[in-house]
Amino acid sequence: YGDHRDLHLSIRRQRQMCIRDRSESALELVPYELEEHPSVVSHAKKLGKYPSDILLDNSWHFAAMKGIKNEIKRGRPDLVHFSILEATTIPLYYQNKLNLFVHTIDNKVIHFGKNVHIPKSYHRFQGVIEKLFQEKKIISKNELLLDMKEQTFSELIKEINPSSVIGFSTEGELSSYQKIASEIPDNSCIVLGGFQKGHFSDSVQNEITNLYSVGNESFEGHVVASRILYEYEKTIFM
Repeated sequence: YGDHRDLHLSIRRQRQMCIRDRSESALELVPYELEEHPSVVSHAKKLGKYPSDILLDNSWHFAAMKGIKNEIKRGRPDLVHFSILEATTIPLYYQNKLNLFVHTIDNKVIHFGKNVHIPKSYHRFQGVIEKLFQEKKIISKNELLLDMKEQTFSELIKEINPSSVIGFSTEGELSSYQKIASEIPDNSCIVLGGFQKGHFSDSVQNEITNLYSVGNESFEGHVVASRILYEYEKTIFM
């Protein structure tokens, strides 16, 4: 699905769900080859940071990003933010029945601690993620909140070892949120794309055991995340 985060949802039933925010999420620092572009330099100066320390953002760096590899799948950290908020502000997450991971386009994985509350303000979120890229961990009161690892999607799947890996794409088998949610096995992983356009890469799609479509249109990732999680919650709490 275009416009979804590479959201990795891990479900337990006691059930557990693994949301992978974003497979190939559009979340990365400005790459080396773009650091000296005028649009990047100007934006970094406004933020009072080095170009290498800020998130690549199509809203500010559109001119710099023209023609770069995988251009349509990069530079949308706001989309990732939306999806994370959808996944971490619901009963499923509050009751520790969902684990969240964000896999980025440059093969890093953010592991979320228990009941981590991400800032609702995008600008504060941006600051937290930029700090995470630099320091690799966010710790508060001796508790690990966010942990970033160099890790491919395949390596993440091997680590969490889910019973099934469920993906959403317009190329998948047509179904409904309700039907999919009712058939999700225990300890499953749900994967949503973390980019605005395009499809999963072969390396990601090869790990998906069940690929579904919920319509012929391309829905934004946070919409898909909110609807499948709500339908899944109904199988547990209602």
